[in-house]
Amino acid sequence: MKIHLRQIHPEGLHLEGEEDCPIPDLEAEDVRCTGPLRYSIDVGISEGALWGSGSLAQPVELRCVRCLEPFPFEIEVKAFSLHLELTGPELIDLTPYLREDILLNLPAHPHCDREGGRKCPADTQAAAEAPTAEDGKRQPDWSALDKLKL
Repeated sequence: MKIHLRQIHPEGLHLEGEEDCPIPDLEAEDVRCTGPLRYSIDVGISEGALWGSGSLAQPVELRCVRCLEPFPFEIEVKAFSLHLELTGPELIDLTPYLREDILLNLPAHPHCDREGGRKCPADTQAAAEAPTAEDGKRQPDWSALDKLKL
């Protein structure tokens, strides 16, 4: 997203819309964009600097670290902010700053049941394989440690 400084009025400028996904190179990391980046940003110029604040939303498909199944996720940046000193050209590209905030809000270890709308298949499989006592509670499994010879 590029902004020409002459487009910004003294009272500021509101930008709202959609852009192409700023993180297309993350497919090798199991992050795939499933839609455009939606933004709502207010920008202005004050004392030789460009400021901006607003919100971003990027729909992606992530891979669960437990069950390895892909699942939809929306990266939300509710408090996007920007402050740039104006020292160079009149055309400012905001894409690197949008990309940075989206990457910072990307979950490090994505779980498909994180939002509570889905049950991870890996959890149900682990619960089924866990040893249980007569009263239904899970017993600690020390069998691997019991076999350890020191």
